[in-house]
Amino acid sequence: MQSKNPIFTRAEGFNGRAGTNGSTSYPGYGQQHAGYGNDPSQWGTGAPGQTTTVDQGRMTIDSVVQKTGITLGVVVLAAAITWVMTPAVTNQTTLAPLYSLALVGALGGFVLSMVNSFKKVVSPALVLAYAALEGIFIGAFSKALEAMFASPDSGRGGLVIGAVVGTMAAVAGTLAAYKFFNIKVGAKFRMWVIGAMFGFVAVSLLDMVLGFFGSSFGFNGFGAMGLVSSVIGLGLGVLMLILDFDYVERGIAAGLPERESWRAAFGLTVTIVWIYIELLRLLAIMRGD
Repeated sequence: MQSKNPIFTRAEGFNGRAGTNGSTSYPGYGQQHAGYGNDPSQWGTGAPGQTTTVDQGRMTIDSVVQKTGITLGVVVLAAAITWVMTPAVTNQTTLAPLYSLALVGALGGFVLSMVNSFKKVVSPALVLAYAALEGIFIGAFSKALEAMFASPDSGRGGLVIGAVVGTMAAVAGTLAAYKFFNIKVGAKFRMWVIGAMFGFVAVSLLDMVLGFFGSSFGFNGFGAMGLVSSVIGLGLGVLMLILDFDYVERGIAAGLPERESWRAAFGLTVTIVWIYIELLRLLAIMRGD
């Protein structure tokens, strides 16, 4: 069954498409090259006409976890550097550079997410570049909200810590439910979740553009509409995480090459960042009330 997730749709193995012998078609993977046989003891320089299989390794749970850890590590590192290197927030004037930096990171990350989603052959460098830009966005946005919604009397913050802990709990809980309840992802479920995700992003972008002209309807804000959008966004993030787990299992079952672990890591990172941002907004709105 073909995946409709733009992050995974470019890879045949994530969609259950394979060659006639059950192998996945992938540039440079499973090709026959002169001079090498299936038995390593028979490898040599070869002669014209001789063919052998070059095994580049398969994608595994371990390789996906490793690449996801690297990608998330870049996100955290970039966020920490952004937080430390930007000036302390003392008034509304010092908030402006943080918002500008967050906007640059968000737009740059969005562009690279589209590039990574539609590339047929995944690029580890572009995945890490996306992670760095998202880290800049998260660092600037988190610092701004932490300053804006701290208690005026006690200076009580904790929004970022709460969002981080909540994100970890959401990921762990979703994974546990996916495995223990043996959740099966069907075509209609996949279609509705992906459709809802694109609709959510479209409305969010529309509200952002209208905000430049002073006509925002509060979808990205911190009022009642913002509360509704955050709850919906958080629910969508959990559903997308279920899709991500399913796509990873499909890719491993299809025998994708190890390089595709980067695509899986990219997809998981996109969803985890999504969940963190929605949780951070939700906590900020609740603190504001």
